[in-house]
Amino acid sequence: MIDYLNIHGNPNIGVYIFVNNYIALVPPTITPKDKKLIEDVLGVEVIETKIADMIINGVMVAGNDKGLLLPRIVRPDEYDALKQLIGNKMRIEVLNIRQTALGNLIAANNVGALVSPSIDVAAVKKIQEVLGVDRVLQKPLANMPTVGSMIVVTNRGGVVHPGVSDEEIKMLTNLFGVGFATATVNFGLYFVKAGLVANDKGALVGDETTGPELMRIQQALRL
Repeated sequence: MIDYLNIHGNPNIGVYIFVNNYIALVPPTITPKDKKLIEDVLGVEVIETKIADMIINGVMVAGNDKGLLLPRIVRPDEYDALKQLIGNKMRIEVLNIRQTALGNLIAANNVGALVSPSIDVAAVKKIQEVLGVDRVLQKPLANMPTVGSMIVVTNRGGVVHPGVSDEEIKMLTNLFGVGFATATVNFGLYFVKAGLVANDKGALVGDETTGPELMRIQQALRL
């Protein structure tokens, strides 16, 4: 399934939502109608939370089905609540590095992870352990370090910023074990994660996404 969504009138839904195949972390301010849409399209349990008392969960959280990485500024009560709710389903760890926008710096599925070169190399081993992936690569994309904001990848397919080279697309395919296609969201936005959340069951796009963009995303993610 694939459908349109905005959060508080904003089409940049990927800023607010983190999703894997089991859960969606959404702001507590989300409407019941939007919560139901997320549940139906993505087939997940919707969990209302803030991270560091902010509603930008998609920016702050990175992860896959096996683990979640939270920034060092997460509040203890937020961390404890997530541990209690989903700690039996996946590993939840705080990544104690200077950067806090982990969702913009790490992209992962259940096979591999791409990590921004701006992250301290000493943290890469912990990222690999928490996410339980065999393959990790620390590399920019299109000469930009914010690799997490440039990719949406599932265990079925991937969408990536149109500025990447053919060689980089091959690298991503080898790393994540799925095919990739370039695409935009929200009427030409290159940073695809801002306007797209997806898992193996479905996807939601910002409501300014055009029909041709939607079709390309659907094909890339094999939905």
